[in-house]
Amino acid sequence: MSEAKPVSKVATLRASFPEGTIPVAAALLVAGVATYLFFQIGTNAVGGKENFTPLSSLWFATFVLAPGFFLPLEQELGRGLGHRRAVGEGGRPVVDKVARLGFLLGGMVALAIICVSPWITSAYFDGDWVMLVALVVGFCAYAPAHIARGICSGSGRFQSYAVVIGSDGVVRVTVCALFALVGISAVGPYAFLIALSPLVGIGYVASKGQLVTSDGPEATWKEVTPNLGWLLLGSVFAAALLNAGPVLVNILSDDTPAAEEMVTEFGYGVLLARIPLFMFQAVQAALLPRLSRLAASGNFAEFRNGLRRLLILVIGVGIVGSLSALAIGPFVLEKVYDADLDGVTLAILAAGSGCYMVALALAQAVIALKGHKLVALGWVTGAVALAIGVWFGSDDVFRRVEIGVLASSIAAMTFFAFALRYKLGSGARPDNESVLEALTDRPLES
Repeated sequence: MSEAKPVSKVATLRASFPEGTIPVAAALLVAGVATYLFFQIGTNAVGGKENFTPLSSLWFATFVLAPGFFLPLEQELGRGLGHRRAVGEGGRPVVDKVARLGFLLGGMVALAIICVSPWITSAYFDGDWVMLVALVVGFCAYAPAHIARGICSGSGRFQSYAVVIGSDGVVRVTVCALFALVGISAVGPYAFLIALSPLVGIGYVASKGQLVTSDGPEATWKEVTPNLGWLLLGSVFAAALLNAGPVLVNILSDDTPAAEEMVTEFGYGVLLARIPLFMFQAVQAALLPRLSRLAASGNFAEFRNGLRRLLILVIGVGIVGSLSALAIGPFVLEKVYDADLDGVTLAILAAGSGCYMVALALAQAVIALKGHKLVALGWVTGAVALAIGVWFGSDDVFRRVEIGVLASSIAAMTFFAFALRYKLGSGARPDNESVLEALTDRPLES
């Protein structure tokens, strides 16, 4: 009788992670690093912070609109395909239904942008119509990106899901470096690079047959949209809150060259403050399914202990991030981006990012427990707090926006804490579909 081979620690570690965790986490880290590199290389390529301001404005506007409107389609498509996959039915009718819905939704939002384009161009892009066109193109380009991600996640093709996420950033920063190397300094090419980069990954996974789905029973609208309204409402407000700071500073600031340069520097500060959030999202995919499995098995004592440990860790990271931003943030920002923001500004931004990180963790847990309505209401509550904070916060543009952003994260975090307690107390249980929706509830794209 042969001796059983010992299982390696690496194999044991891999087995402890849910399907797709490692490639998706790696892709999120790659995308995060690529964002910082793009801002640094792009600023130098176009001739400085003042010239980079339109690109910074385009960036944050794109990642308010695209994930806000299309992430729910990705979630519902993944959920629908995951259900059909579990019962052995083909998912092509689900894909067709969601794709038509995405085309309709994207067309409506694009038409709305075009209708108010004179105001957007004047108030937000300082009269630059090229940026407005790039915004519409970029928004539309992310529709097939999210559809592709929904197909990959719902079909269990997480390697391809990771390719779609990671390739976006890799393509963007690689072509940006090539543009800079050959001396392209006009902002237009970089704007359309932001807009079109997600299409490369889609083309690659499609060429490998990873977006193919088999035929199956006709899909009804009820099958593909049971939670779409609440997911859409929550996603739009979550993405808006995440990127509200730079957008509001741009709108509220005057049009002087010095003010435009400060808008870009504020964007740098927001990215610096998000470093813990980027890292958290890269590992979050491994944490939520484990907690959900504990809840599904009825082990609520361990579920609560695990969630408590996670929240303590997240809060600790947020506190360390805020103190680090206060102490060394200005030095790091000056060395990396040649930008000048004071420690208090960076500390407030980091605190807002930390609270948003806690809010996001709690929201994912509530979605896993089928609390879609509560999650939507929580992000709306954050938006109300943002408006109040910006309106009454301060006479200084930076400070009033910082206060508003921090207040919005605290309000959403508090709401979700009570919502999670309510769902746990009501006996809610997760299932595979709700867990998949929670896993893809990541409004952080940039």
